[in-house]
Amino acid sequence: MLGMILNRPPTTVLDYETRIRHKGYSMLGFRTKPYVVACIPAYNEEKRIARVILLAQKHVNKVIVCDDGSTDLTGKIAKRLGAETIVHKRNLGYGASLRSLFNRAREMDADVMVTLDADGQHNPEDIPKLVKPILDGEADIVIGSRFLDSKSENNVPDYRRNGIKLITNVTKAVSFNHITDAQSGYRSYSKKALSLIEPAEYGMGASAEILLKAKEQSLSAVEVPVVMNYDEDSNSHNPILHGIGVILSTVKYLSIRKPLFFYGLPGSLAITIAMAFWVWVLQVFTLTRELPIGVTLVAVFMTVAGLVLLTTSVLLWVLISVFREKA
Repeated sequence: MLGMILNRPPTTVLDYETRIRHKGYSMLGFRTKPYVVACIPAYNEEKRIARVILLAQKHVNKVIVCDDGSTDLTGKIAKRLGAETIVHKRNLGYGASLRSLFNRAREMDADVMVTLDADGQHNPEDIPKLVKPILDGEADIVIGSRFLDSKSENNVPDYRRNGIKLITNVTKAVSFNHITDAQSGYRSYSKKALSLIEPAEYGMGASAEILLKAKEQSLSAVEVPVVMNYDEDSNSHNPILHGIGVILSTVKYLSIRKPLFFYGLPGSLAITIAMAFWVWVLQVFTLTRELPIGVTLVAVFMTVAGLVLLTTSVLLWVLISVFREKA
């Protein structure tokens, strides 16, 4: 009987023999407990990734590494240590790695996906803290925040702290207003979140993009305190370029998802200012029979700018509405 089951064509991405070897499955291939995967985007992290993988394996059923075009031994080390490895032939960026990992976790029908960095910044021993709220049904997304207590916050260098808080404030304005660390890549996602979120950004803006999409899908998010390690200069991203990239990604997302707000609001403001200047022009002309050139030029410019912005907002809103209906 067992032989017939094992020889039957697979009904999921994993065949039955593979499923039996996975922790969390019975001999008949049925899950006996939640299936948790740790997903690690990695680029040239041969010096640190081994420790991250080994510690993560203690707390999850499967470790998946996305080798994002590394030129060192990152991918080979991951495979040797038993991690499933997705290989990008060239470096595509953090967001592209997350997309590949999200897709793989969905294919595996994971109950919980935990994302953490390969550079040792995140402590894999904190994985249970991020998984518990998902399993308890308290949230769809759990964020490991470095700003929930003084111990973790004081461990963050000043320049990083200020930059992260600036980005977080920008992200909070259009997503979850209670979060303290919008740029933490140490997160866990429920099966529901995995099914509804598809990262599209290639770069570091993916972290903010995911929160924006989660809010749009009415998902819930909570934070748990974590302490991040900066002792080994673990994060190689330029903080200024990182911040600019995240803000630009947020702006791009808003311009597409909320055109009436993004273009319509400043367009309405421009028209209001233009009207005030036109009243000024009319008053001066009534008294002197002369046009105030400077004021008139400002009135014309603000009128044109306002009309362009308002037209753009309406056209984009109509196009996006049509695409959504067809989807």
